[in-house]
Amino acid sequence: MYLNELTTIVYDNAMYKQFLKRWLDFAIVFCVLLVIWPLLVVIAVWLHFANKGAGAFFTQERPGKDGRIFKVIKFKSMTDERDKEGKLLPDMKRLTKIGRFIRATSLDELPQLLNVLKGDMALVGPRPLLPEYLPLYNKEQRRRHEVRPGITGWAQVHGRNTISWNEKFKLDVWYVDHMSFILDLRIILMTIKNVFLRTGINSSATDTMENFTGNN
Repeated sequence: MYLNELTTIVYDNAMYKQFLKRWLDFAIVFCVLLVIWPLLVVIAVWLHFANKGAGAFFTQERPGKDGRIFKVIKFKSMTDERDKEGKLLPDMKRLTKIGRFIRATSLDELPQLLNVLKGDMALVGPRPLLPEYLPLYNKEQRRRHEVRPGITGWAQVHGRNTISWNEKFKLDVWYVDHMSFILDLRIILMTIKNVFLRTGINSSATDTMENFTGNN
């Protein structure tokens, strides 16, 4: 009887969105962290030395559900090297070999599991972008904030940094309208496949995604 009720909840999109998705995220992430914490320690020590004193982690303010600001945590893949005028060098010059590796394997995203535990993020959802993008969205693009941002998402498994901002936002909004347990499971499986194949990591022009400058 209980199994039938759980199955009904899983396939009831409204119940999944309002209750089960958050419960599953917490339970899964808690169990995963119990297993992988030694790996996180090894990566942190590795990056501590590779980043030339810049540290192994960085936090950055990002807008979450309903545009509320929270601090996302990631492994740091760049040094803090600066030019003679004290300005940070371009990303391509500060990105270390180790940093490039953890990006290609998506290991840099692992600390965001802590954001999922806190409830700032979900395992699956639109990626949290920069706060300065908020006033640049049109009405449709702003709908991406109707759900919690995710570590991976529909846009990420369809190109990540290799697709345009316009395409990315359309995929984000499509996810908001079609969010379900089956879709989330599909995205997670596609993410695992993409990580092993190392697809969609870089944009065509640079090692990081170009900034969004608006719809004009």
